[in-house]
Amino acid sequence: MQGSQLVCRVAAVLRRVGSGAAEGVTTAEVAAATGLPRSTAQRLLAALAEEGFVDRDTGRGRWCLGPEMFLLGSVAAERYDVTSTARDILRSLAERTGESAFFSARRGTETVCLAGVEGSFPLRSHVLHEGIRFPLGVASAGLALLAYLPVPDAQAYLAGRGAELAAAYGAPHEGAPLARRLKATRRRGYAVNPGLIVPGSWGVGAVVFDRTGSPAWALSLTGVESRFNGERTAWLGALLLEAAHALTRRLARR
Repeated sequence: MQGSQLVCRVAAVLRRVGSGAAEGVTTAEVAAATGLPRSTAQRLLAALAEEGFVDRDTGRGRWCLGPEMFLLGSVAAERYDVTSTARDILRSLAERTGESAFFSARRGTETVCLAGVEGSFPLRSHVLHEGIRFPLGVASAGLALLAYLPVPDAQAYLAGRGAELAAAYGAPHEGAPLARRLKATRRRGYAVNPGLIVPGSWGVGAVVFDRTGSPAWALSLTGVESRFNGERTAWLGALLLEAAHALTRRLARR
């Protein structure tokens, strides 16, 4: 590996390690996610560890992001971090609904969960956590963001990624059914994920726009299926839309 290919693969390794949250990931998981041979993944991880970009828990054999990532992230946060602006809105959503509330960012063709606040209801969905990534169109945040991209961009994404999404997340993520959910999302204003990633784990998502009017972030609420049915789903969606509008206005003033 040389040049840009090496940079891309190192970036893919770091993204997979970062999506593992506090418990970290194994070398095998990194290799599977990046398509690298396990020996190559091990060499890249070892080199990154020497530079402080990842750290290895030798007792559990799992990799986590290292101190150098924290230092670089602290500097970048001054320009890019908007989670502090969103946290009180997340807390309010969690308190009012009892469900877990999350704030995600669109990064290319993925969503990245930036922050979350657990709800008070004892049964919870554990699909989302800080750092996890999903392709657009997967999970309620990614569905909402994809729905509010320009229609030609969304159609091109479905044409290019539909088979891949279906292979990874099941037939409901093929082009045609996903297109129907996008249409329903635009009609309602918010997205609903009816347990399509993990059966029984539902989510509702609404878009937060940047100052140019582009879909840049999303708020979402997640919980168990019994809490997301009928009129309550509509109520949760209305709360999310209200919160997303408020956060959009707040971020535009930053």
